[in-house]
Order: sequence, then structure tokens, then C-alpha cells
Amino acid sequence: MSPRVVVAGASMGGLRAAEQLRAAGWTGAITVVGDEPAMPYNRPPLSKEVLAGRESFESLAFRPRASTADVEWLLGTAVTSADLARRVVGLGNGAELAFDGLVVATGMRPRRLRCPGPAAGRHTVRTMADARALRSELTRPGVRVVVVGAGFIGCEVAATAVALGAAEVTVADPEPLPMLRPLGGLLARELRTRHEARGVRFALGTGVTAFNGTGHVEDGTGHVTPGAAVEGADHVTGVVLADGRTLPADVVVEAVGSVANTEWLAGNGLDLADGVLTDELLRVGGLPYVVAVGDVARFPNARYDGVPRRIEHWSIPGDTAKRAARTLAAHLTGTEPDPEPFAPLPTFWSDQHDFRLQSFGAPTLGLDDIRVLEGDLGGDVVVGYHAGGRLAGVVALGGPAATAAAARHRAGLLKQPALTP
Repeated sequence: MSPRVVVAGASMGGLRAAEQLRAAGWTGAITVVGDEPAMPYNRPPLSKEVLAGRESFESLAFRPRASTADVEWLLGTAVTSADLARRVVGLGNGAELAFDGLVVATGMRPRRLRCPGPAAGRHTVRTMADARALRSELTRPGVRVVVVGAGFIGCEVAATAVALGAAEVTVADPEPLPMLRPLGGLLARELRTRHEARGVRFALGTGVTAFNGTGHVEDGTGHVTPGAAVEGADHVTGVVLADGRTLPADVVVEAVGSVANTEWLAGNGLDLADGVLTDELLRVGGLPYVVAVGDVARFPNARYDGVPRRIEHWSIPGDTAKRAARTLAAHLTGTEPDPEPFAPLPTFWSDQHDFRLQSFGAPTLGLDDIRVLEGDLGGDVVVGYHAGGRLAGVVALGGPAATAAAARHRAGLLKQPALTP
């Protein structure tokens, strides 16, 4: 049988891995396996432009490169197990695929709240199917929306719901400010002010303990009386908070973090504590024929302190795929791997209402030393995050002028030497 690389995961990371394997000179077979039926597509617009109806679902598909025309795509079936010693993966349809090289690109899934109450009316935003289901509810007149979680997705969905004309939009979170962990207090306070000015309400500093619901009662003639509270209610009507309040809700969006899809790798002696641990070459478990890419990979970044971290930024699938493909192709062709330290610059942006958050670097490493670099809070502003006297990351908040200013600081971040060899 001809040599084969199996890419487990058919999202952006899997696509970029296939492209980069070809770019690295791998001419053997490539099979990409994914549980969704669609070809790889761009996910960030799901909570913004697509959810708002400004862009179509069809516009999300990535344009395939000519170099990957011969790649085999097995869609609509998940990778469910792996035996790395035997070099085979098991599929959801019961089949097995043998491989010479394996790329772990299974990404993550949204974390769900484990609270009593009905499931209907509760949504996450990760797939096109998720966004379609949520949009159909957000466009109903007079809808009341509660978003649980004040992170990136939660704030984006809240802004989109306001734009769609929701009657009420409330964001609940145990933290005292929205996006506090990734941004720190300075920008988080300003972000709350801007959201509130545009109609978003906040219920902060308290968690969710349950969901209320309303079912129906039949009178024996087939007539249904809506609004009767019953055990095992069929649709959410409220969110019960730990402080005793109940937020009325017709739609709930759970945006409470993510879980890395690593269960299929169990039993291989790997560190799966938070994603799959890799070395600086993105090799998994010390195996030269297994690499990981995207937001499932927990890897050391030589640009900073070398501590392995899992990063869910849009830039990471492309950065990790390029490095992992070179590593894997070198092993499969009997050449030496790239010795240059892997030091990607993480990048993210988040469009909310009429402003954008744009970040370069690792702001979370400098939350104890935050300084305004340009502009001022309340307008266009660029904030710097410092660690050990060194600029670790920058975040811009505002319009195009702020984004352009952040890009200038990005150049400075790239010029800084890596901290670890």
C-alpha cells in the first residue's frame, strides 16, 4: 500500500495541514476525516456576519488550492479511536484507516452547562448547523435573549442579537467584567460601557444554577394550553442565577468555553490534560510520525516562556499546520526537521457592534502591567501588555484607526527576539 498521511479533523486546521504537507514536498496519499458533512469553512463569521444575515452560509467555504486536488475527504464520519503503536485510527462507521503519518486536528467543541432544566431553546455557536438554528430563533419578534458567558463568543452574539432587534439581551457571567481574563480590567470596563450604551444588559459576578421552562397541558380533546409549568418542560423560559434572580429568556446561548476533542486518543499514554501536549516541533508523545495542529494542540512557544499552551486564535491553525507539516514530511522522507524555534505571533480580532478588538501577541502574559500606548479610552485606543519590562501583546479597541495603530505595534512584536532557544 502506498504511504498515507491521515488528517483527523476537517476544519481549518485539517485543511491547512493538507495544504502545507503538499507545500513541504509530501507527494504521498492524504486522507482528511471530519465529522461534519461540509468541506472546511471559516467559523468566526458564524457569531457575527452570518448570524446577523449580512453574509451567506455559502460564503464561509474556503477556496481549495490546486495542490490539494488529489486529497481524499471522508466527511460526515468522525475519528473515534486511535492505536498509535499499530498506526491505525478507528472511524465512527466501524472502519479502520492505516497511516504512516497522523495529523491531530480535531479541534474543540463548546462546553455545555450541567444545570437542570429543558434543553430546547439552549444554543451554542460552533458549526453552521448551530448558527442556522440560533438565527431562526433570534429573528422572531420580541425575543428575549440571555447569553451565558461574557467571553469572545458571548459578547459577539450579544451584539448580533441587539442588531437583529431582540427585545432584551442580557449577558450573565461569574466574572465581574466581560472578557476580563483575556483583556484585563482596563479594557474590560470600557467594553462593558460600550455594550451597555448599545442596549446590552449584564448580570455579572454570579453563575447559573438552573433553567426554567414551560411545557403544555392537553385537555383530552387535543387542545393544548400553553404556559403551564410542568416537570420536564420542553422549552426554556428563564435562567436562574446563583444570586436568586431569574432572567426571562426565550433563547439562551451558552458561551462558557471549550473542550478539546481528544477522547479518541485515550489509551495511548499521551498527556491530554488540556488538548494534546506536543514538543516544540509539534510532535505528539515523542512520536515522530504524529503531529498536532490548531486549537487542540498544547505547544510551547519560543517567543515567550516556552510553557505549553493551547491557543484558540484564528491564526494558530495556519501557523501550526505549516510547522507540523514540515516536521512530519521530514520524518516521512528521512530528512532532518526544521531546527528554527517555533515562535508564532498569536492574532485575534472580534467585531462587536460598530467597533473591533484587534490583538497581537500574548496579552494574558502581561495582565499585571497594562499601559495605554496610543489614543484614549472612550475612543480609539491601543493598550500594551508588559511582562518583565517587555511588551508581550497589544490590543486595539475602536475603529480602523485603532486597528492600523495595532498593526504598527505588531511589527515591533515580531522584531523582538525569542525568549527561549
